[in-house]
Amino acid sequence: MLRISHYLRALARPDAVPQPGSTAPRSARPPVVIWNLLRRCNLTCKHCYATSADSPFRDELDTNEALRVIDDLHAAGVRVLILSGGEPLLRPDLFQLANHARQLGFFVALSTNGTLIDKHNIGRIAAAQFDYLGISIDGLQDVHDAWRQMPGSYACAMQAIALCRQHGIRVGLRTTLTQQNSAQLPAILDLMRQHDVQKFYLSHLNYSGRGKRSSKFDATQQDTRKIMHMLFERAWSDVVADADTDFVTGNNDADGVLLLQWVQSRIPQHARRLLAMLSDWGGNASGTGIANIDNRGDVHPDTYWWQHSVGNVRRLSFREIWFERPAPLLLQLRQRPRPVGGRCARCRWLSICNGNTRTRAWAAGDLWGADPGCYLGDAEIGMPDDASASLPTPCSA
Repeated sequence: MLRISHYLRALARPDAVPQPGSTAPRSARPPVVIWNLLRRCNLTCKHCYATSADSPFRDELDTNEALRVIDDLHAAGVRVLILSGGEPLLRPDLFQLANHARQLGFFVALSTNGTLIDKHNIGRIAAAQFDYLGISIDGLQDVHDAWRQMPGSYACAMQAIALCRQHGIRVGLRTTLTQQNSAQLPAILDLMRQHDVQKFYLSHLNYSGRGKRSSKFDATQQDTRKIMHMLFERAWSDVVADADTDFVTGNNDADGVLLLQWVQSRIPQHARRLLAMLSDWGGNASGTGIANIDNRGDVHPDTYWWQHSVGNVRRLSFREIWFERPAPLLLQLRQRPRPVGGRCARCRWLSICNGNTRTRAWAAGDLWGADPGCYLGDAEIGMPDDASASLPTPCSA
């Protein structure tokens, strides 16, 4: 995940941005945990990594098990918990679980499609005091409804955003970039202004679950770069205006390199400082800074790794799974540099992007091969006919 606004604020006002509090190696830091509380969902989105459906799924963690997992995560040092699904609002004990986590001091976020938020439950949602509530918008009305395969889902999600803001809930728009919505991104970003939304999260399409079958709808490299430059400009404009907004991207760590290029072009005096911060960030955090627990208690390196479990919280504590007895896959993902091949192995920016998204490479046939989602050209990554020699390099930072 690339925190665009955070880095740009650090460049504009270095004294106002808190510095990272831990100097421990990445693999020793507690991860952000994304927890799929259930798999059931009232939508059947074309890009769903969990391949959810509107029906019960067997062998899911019950309330007592889930409460114990929250205690277990707290004991392991985890402090950021994102509650997801399926659709988490379909889980009857959601508010009990969220309240328990809040009492223990977790930062608790809720990731929802928004269609089940209405005037009847918004009071309870507000009372739960979620630190952040992300609502997915994958295009304007026609595109969103077609992608989510439910007529009216866009209108319901927009109503949810309005209700949340009326009740003082910090809201973010979450959009997965595709060929179908790339031209609509300016209008989607305008929704932030129109509805007083504080955060925008752009997810690049990851080829997992139904998203694997929908990989043909991935945005073109040219459109992706255009959209990223648009995000950089909007984020920088808000930073200069001291606006309370936050622009973030995920699932393509080449974004960090493109941000460095943009800074070199627009505010070149800050390029070397940004390079140092991006090197400290270290790119893809699957298996280190990000962990996923699915509805049955299986632990994964991130939410797109459901084909491979590294342990189960019913049988082992999270600390044992993540820190004390890490599976071979976790050890491989934590190698620096990662054992990647192809263009990734020869990339001058490997220390920044960390080999990008391995599940996309796996979907293409080689877990450690080049990520097919990388939109950087050969010259940009330091291969023959390098045209980017003016950029600072990791070894000269």
